[in-house]
Amino acid sequence: MKLGELKSLGHNIAGSLASGIGLMIGVYDMNVFAEASSSSEGFVTVDFLNASSTGASVSAKLGRAIVLYKDALPALCAKHGLDLGEIKIVQVRYGVDPVYGPHFTVTVETADGRRSADQYLGVPGRRLRRGHSSRLRDSH
Repeated sequence: MKLGELKSLGHNIAGSLASGIGLMIGVYDMNVFAEASSSSEGFVTVDFLNASSTGASVSAKLGRAIVLYKDALPALCAKHGLDLGEIKIVQVRYGVDPVYGPHFTVTVETADGRRSADQYLGVPGRRLRRGHSSRLRDSH
């Protein structure tokens, strides 16, 4: 499995949930960033392989969307030419920073241990430049 393809899959699914529209799953009107920022935790981490979340408690609507994303994952893998069985982690941490605004970190790992974590700002998510990443990470 090519790690770059897995990173692309992770960004696609992360951006879809971040958009609040969820065209990939047919769910509309959800806001993971609002749910993250209104909580004492300040973030929501979504595990797309297990349809689970940690950090802030999520609404029933967002919880249902997370399950639908897990259900859509096999088709998304096929679209990217990936074998779902070769994927160990597809996790995204969503948060809102007072300086950078909405942001998310996509962490993916292959079954053979190759791992990547990339930070994105805004919606649909532009890659955070290297020099700024430590400031964003330290703000939590």
